[in-house]
Amino acid sequence: MPYRFKAGETVPENIQRIVLEELESGADVLTNSNNRDEAIHEARKSVKKIRGALRLMRPELGETYATETKHFRGIGHQLSDIRDAAAVLEIFDGVVGKYTATLNRRAILAIRRTLEDEKKQKEQGTEAAKVVRGAIGLFRSAAKRVEEWPLKRDGFAAISPGLKLTYQTGRKALKLVSKDPSDTNFHYFRRRAKDHWYHIRLLESLWTEVMQAHEASLKDLEQWLGDDHNLVVLREKLEEAPDRYGGSETVKAFLSITGRHQAELREQALSLGQRVYQQKPKLFTTAMEELWDIWQDQPDSMKDSQKQQRDGGKKQARPPQRKRAASAA
Repeated sequence: MPYRFKAGETVPENIQRIVLEELESGADVLTNSNNRDEAIHEARKSVKKIRGALRLMRPELGETYATETKHFRGIGHQLSDIRDAAAVLEIFDGVVGKYTATLNRRAILAIRRTLEDEKKQKEQGTEAAKVVRGAIGLFRSAAKRVEEWPLKRDGFAAISPGLKLTYQTGRKALKLVSKDPSDTNFHYFRRRAKDHWYHIRLLESLWTEVMQAHEASLKDLEQWLGDDHNLVVLREKLEEAPDRYGGSETVKAFLSITGRHQAELREQALSLGQRVYQQKPKLFTTAMEELWDIWQDQPDSMKDSQKQQRDGGKKQARPPQRKRAASAA
């Protein structure tokens, strides 16, 4: 179930297909998986992919955008309350694994036991089961509306405004967090970078090898910023009730380590962000339009060979027409 545009489909057809596939995936994994934590994690990813597609089509959707965004934000928030406990435990284990030699094992075990108990309470409580059932219903009800979305235009003109706006917003978020590196600004930058990541994934077929390289950079950026956010949540949790996690001295010692790790993550993210958002929005959009036009003009045989390349086949030579867009892409 590829999260990308296919040749031979109009823009509305691509968007509706992708959203319907993610809706089905989200409902199915919550219904059939025996691992609730994994199921919630996968369902949340489907929600985020759908919201990424919505942002790409925001100018086209008009008032429908606000309605659907509210709907999917609601699903995501319900599931995140359960998933966040697992994410906090995962980042805790990541820090411990990296800084084992400098940590007090007994103190660390005291913190971890409490985090593990909180995770189990979130996942196994009756409220969690209720949330999952509600999310399944919301996934399925949304599918009935997708075919009625007001998507009329085709071609690059249909996606250009949303693509440019998202990229532009990401650049502004980078400038903001570079000047004011607050927790809030880093989290905002993460959300905007994730939007751009989803859009590049949707457009992967325009030039597979180049887009996948850009995707990899954006995935690293999102991972570092995501870890940073989880460290913020963990810090706030420990500072709010230190006695629950082994006492003030234990918490203080651990947070000194997390602070060091967080500083490294932020430095890496800002450095990579400068490269990801190097181009001005107009140049970026123009480059994407050129690649779109070339992709649309390709014969079916070349599109087939690109599919083979994505699936692990022999790498194809770059079409000469793409040289003009290469440096920009």
